This record gives sequence, C-alpha cells and structure tokens, in this order.
Amino acid sequence: MRVEVWSDVVCPWCYIGKRRLEAALAQFPHRDSVEVVWRSFELDPRAPARREGSYAERLARKYGMTVEHARASIARLTRLADAEGLAFRLDGALPGNTFDAHRVLHLAAERGVQDAVKERFLAGYFTERRAIGEAATLVELAAGAGLDAGEVRAVLAGDRYAAEVRADEEAAIELAATGVPFFLVDGRFAIPGAQDTDVFLRVLDRAWAAAEPLVVVGDAGESVEAGCEDGSCSI
Repeated sequence: MRVEVWSDVVCPWCYIGKRRLEAALAQFPHRDSVEVVWRSFELDPRAPARREGSYAERLARKYGMTVEHARASIARLTRLADAEGLAFRLDGALPGNTFDAHRVLHLAAERGVQDAVKERFLAGYFTERRAIGEAATLVELAAGAGLDAGEVRAVLAGDRYAAEVRADEEAAIELAATGVPFFLVDGRFAIPGAQDTDVFLRVLDRAWAAAEPLVVVGDAGESVEAGCEDGSCSI
C-alpha cells in the first residue's frame, strides 16, 4: 500500500503532519507493507533563494494580519510542534525558494533515502535555521542524510528532476489539493491537512481492508442452485 504526501519543506504543518503520520504507522499492524512517497509542492514558487525579515512579519504580510496576531499564531504552532516532539525555532527561520530542494528529494527517492533527506531538510529549516533555498545548504543536509554530495551538486547545477517536480504539482492540481500537507492513501483515500494521528490510523485501516481480496470460507455446494438453503441464497 502506498501513501503519497504532497508537502513543502518550509511548511510547518507539513512537518507536524509527518510526525502524526509516522505515529499512526507505528501503530498500524501492516506497517512493513506501506510505502511512503513524498511529492513536491511549492508554497511560494516565486520566492528568492532567501527571504529577509522576521518570520512574524512575513506571516503578517502573507495573511493580512497584524504582527502581534502572527506572533500569537507562531507561539501556538510551536506548542503544537512540541507536542509532536519537534523543536520549532521559527523566529530565526531562513525561508527561500524550495524548487531545488524538491529536485534533490526526487534524487533521494531514486537512491532509496527520500524519507531521510526529507526529514533532514525539515529539521534543518525548522530547528537549525538553515537557509533551505541555498545550494550549499542543500548539499550539506542531503549528504548528511545519505546522498553523495557530488551527485547533489551535479543535480543542482543542471535541471534534472525539474519535470518530476512539475508533474507532482500538476497532480496536486488534479486532486484539488490547494494546500499542504495533502495525503493520498492507496490512490483513493485523501486526507487534507495535518489531521490527528487517530484519523490517519482509521484511514490506513480502511484502505487496507478495501485492498484485501474477499476470502470465501467454506463451500456453498449445491445450496446455491437450490435457492436459499444451508446458510446461503442464490441470486
């Protein structure tokens, strides 16, 4: 069973949603049969390599709120992250364009370390205040998560995986995913937003049950032809 997740590496709810999905998977009895795939989604495709100014000021401008309201929102988000074991340090975050980060994540998927690189990018941005839009940062973080630094540099120097990033974003549009995180379980069960762990677990259980073939126990024998006998009825 596959769980596809559209998210961005500068989206705080995406990091919280990742932890909640992981908590659900830890309780899911068929965890070893679940593949998690991280899909690309840019919250701000026109962003420069690094944005200046405080996080609260940027948030206030983006959503048309006061700086005080933005600070209160950040404090609430930080508390929610803490409850999931995440240490957000948003006051010094260094956001930027994430297109290259998503390209590196596609490389990581091919090398079998996508989840590790995704986690490293998120931790680097939200906890370590790394400039996630800069190539040097991406090389260092990706190499620390299992990718070859030289290969990452080569990807960043060209346009490899650009088409894959755009394909992910087009798929999000087709799914009517206007925000992230957005989870798609087994291609047909959608979960918008960072839902509680029990929501993820219920959907995983439902998707698994729906995917399992029907098991017929016993043999109806001649009773099907006879009409309604011996516990079964013919159509």
